[in-house]
Amino acid sequence: MGTELDIAYGYKTRPSSLLSSFFMSTVNAAAKTLVLVAKTEQAERWKAKDHLRFVVMLVTWMAVWVLRFLMDYFPCAIGPSPQYLLGGFSPAGLLDFSGSSSSSSSSLMSSFPSLDLVVQEGVDGPSIEALGRALSQILALLNEIPATSGKYQFAMAMADRIMDENARCGHVALLHINRTALASAFERTSSLLYRALERSQAEDEVGGSNAWTTRVIRALPMGSYLNSYVKGLGFCVNAIMSTVANVGKFQLQKKRQLGVVGEEEVMAEKLSQELLWMTTKLRDFGAVDEALVQWSFASGLASLSLSANVRVQGSIVKISAILFRELIAEDMVISIQVKFRLLLFWLPLFCHASNGLAYPVLTRFEKIEVERAIDEALSSLPAMDQEVILTNWLQDFTIAASDWPNLQFSYDRWCQSSRKVVT
Repeated sequence: MGTELDIAYGYKTRPSSLLSSFFMSTVNAAAKTLVLVAKTEQAERWKAKDHLRFVVMLVTWMAVWVLRFLMDYFPCAIGPSPQYLLGGFSPAGLLDFSGSSSSSSSSLMSSFPSLDLVVQEGVDGPSIEALGRALSQILALLNEIPATSGKYQFAMAMADRIMDENARCGHVALLHINRTALASAFERTSSLLYRALERSQAEDEVGGSNAWTTRVIRALPMGSYLNSYVKGLGFCVNAIMSTVANVGKFQLQKKRQLGVVGEEEVMAEKLSQELLWMTTKLRDFGAVDEALVQWSFASGLASLSLSANVRVQGSIVKISAILFRELIAEDMVISIQVKFRLLLFWLPLFCHASNGLAYPVLTRFEKIEVERAIDEALSSLPAMDQEVILTNWLQDFTIAASDWPNLQFSYDRWCQSSRKVVT
């Protein structure tokens, strides 16, 4: 069969396995040297070792050409050939579409994605895995492209088109590509959003240095007496400086209320909107269970979202609302642990989040649906878990300005079930 194909397509006999091994080893060495050279090509001035790497790269690529010439025009006996070139830079390392969807986000953000496009030896046409890698690359680029750039909408429209065409085909493998790429992008974007909020709120923290100096003074002998004098001196200094800083603080607070402060907050707003878009896509393609599991572990993001910019907070509330409503879907099987973590971490955000300046974040109908989903999820939990969730909810609900979500019916039901123990 192999000889017939060689004659039909004008190919000669395959080279020996030994010659193929030499060729692929040389290609691997050349590719690794290329990476080392590419990492230093942006420097203002190369060092001696950089010049040496460049020369080694040229010599190695020349050797690749010589070996390729020998393999094409001086074939040897037929022998088996490996499946992949560049084993260390195989595109399968970018994202594994044959197994679990939880792949490393750092591999998706490769600095040199062009090396991942090396095709498999013996494969003439495109593959489904290549389509998955292309979709993953576009979703990764969305995190890096500024939202004000015209290329941002171009990239998002391209990702939309690929996923919609995959869905229209209806093939299981193509649908799996959509779900896997989106789940990985959701995980990566959630991590980026957490780091952006962390940096943004770290810049706005006030009084950290004062707390540090107070602890140091109290650790000294007679520190409690010294601390009172230092505190009194600090009051005097603050009284003098408050007049000067009052206008600046007022403007800072005003800007924070409008959500226009800081480059990190702008980045957080962009990432939160991308995360909302990915959540809707995961729901449309039937893979929202991936987002539910990841959202149930995002305790740090839930904590930071309580004091986030109102526009960032609004997007996170919408994401949480979508996921909570999917908890009660008929075809959804969610573990008790995931439900418990979701309710524990994200109910405080519902209580304390702003409803929005120009328009409500959620409509009245959406709020009713979310309350119904929360009630149904609570009823499926053990009594002890219900006690933890409802106790925390009551504390947040009584001190929050919002009157939503109102879980009084769930609280009364839990109390009634607890009374049955003694009857």
